[in-house]
Amino acid sequence: MTATDRDALIPTIQIAVDAADPHAQARFWTAALHYELEDHHDQIEQLLAAGAITRDDTIEVGGRMAFALAATCRHPQGTGPRVLFQRVPEPKTVKDRIHLDLHHLEGDEAREAEVARLVELGATEVHWDNRPADADYVILADPEGNRFCVIDLHHRPPPPAAAPTPPAT
Repeated sequence: MTATDRDALIPTIQIAVDAADPHAQARFWTAALHYELEDHHDQIEQLLAAGAITRDDTIEVGGRMAFALAATCRHPQGTGPRVLFQRVPEPKTVKDRIHLDLHHLEGDEAREAEVARLVELGATEVHWDNRPADADYVILADPEGNRFCVIDLHHRPPPPAAAPTPPAT
């Protein structure tokens, strides 16, 4: 198998998030991740013209048609995962089984500035009694209560050095 064949087998990642308000969640995470909202207006027009969807399947957001039950955002250069927010009828009821970690390399002050920016966008800090005093992370929740962490990778010790290769015999 060639490297090209192997690369073709590697899946791309989309993170799907259940939401009460997918468009509000998409706006928050677009700003949080420095992503771009996907504009589906032209695709929706084509689907409407083909009879594949009805106007009831759409809403207007910022003067553009959008899918009523979903919104998406993506990395501007396409290097990060796409994030899909899909409306679900039930509210969040339990702690998340998976969460996002936002890594930063600039140090504690930069991490704290990023936390302040995210709180201004609508996140809330989650206080945890077992969090170590010297933790390299801060736990936040997005506007719908989904937890995520902002981590200062500069704060972490470097990984252990690889063991030297023994001489050939």
